[in-house]
Amino acid sequence: MAGLDGFAAKLDPPMYVVTATAPDGERAGCLVGFASQSSIDPPRFVVWLSRANHTYRVACRASHLTVHLLDPEHHGTARLFGEETGDAVDKFARVDWRPGEAGSPVLADSPGWFTGRVEARLDGGDHVGFLLAPVAEGPTEEPTGEPTEDPAEKPGSPDARRPRLFLLSDAASFSPGHPA
Repeated sequence: MAGLDGFAAKLDPPMYVVTATAPDGERAGCLVGFASQSSIDPPRFVVWLSRANHTYRVACRASHLTVHLLDPEHHGTARLFGEETGDAVDKFARVDWRPGEAGSPVLADSPGWFTGRVEARLDGGDHVGFLLAPVAEGPTEEPTGEPTEDPAEKPGSPDARRPRLFLLSDAASFSPGHPA
């Protein structure tokens, strides 16, 4: 059976922090690399959570998840949500956050986030996809980051002011809080 190691090694996707709150108030969050917009109309996004992850167990009981963008300045936040496990650490005691839709934690300094209602769960093997329908997002102001260094982008275009996101390569030195 063919694998994906060679193909996946060529990718450097953005990393996200996904947060959830169960009906009993238990909160969880983790660093996620498997995620993508999956539909334009209606708008949908899928995040894939490892079955071994504490956040997965909380997300299975949650009605909403919040997906946060990170930039390279959020290395410490990424490390916290990527290396620590909610089985042993209250990650939310170490970051500024507020309750969002259905109590789903919204990280205060994320350059962009959205909360989505869980529409479906998809079995993907060792990960489960959570299909999200957006119900809230923020911040909604225009990007104000430093211009990108991509010479193919035209100065003054919206993409030329898009801030760089935290990528998989930025997390290369992390030791996961659980096996994938």
